[in-house]
Amino acid sequence: MSIQVNLDLMMVRRHISAGELAERVGITPANLSILKNNKAKAVRFSTLDALCRALNCQPADLLEYVPEDDFAAEGE
Repeated sequence: MSIQVNLDLMMVRRHISAGELAERVGITPANLSILKNNKAKAVRFSTLDALCRALNCQPADLLEYVPEDDFAAEGE
């Protein structure tokens, strides 16, 4: 997938645990893990809004476009 989620990086920068963030956002820790590990197929704007509010960041701080060729090279 060409979209990479940098949620873990922002969590480290904000010194917040996955459990605390999930609670603030109103999603399960399992769903937060799916987002964090780039396994999500989609994300609701309401969830993205809540993540940005909880982390005091912009959507671009969480989502990054990585061309397919670059993304495949990272996995090797």
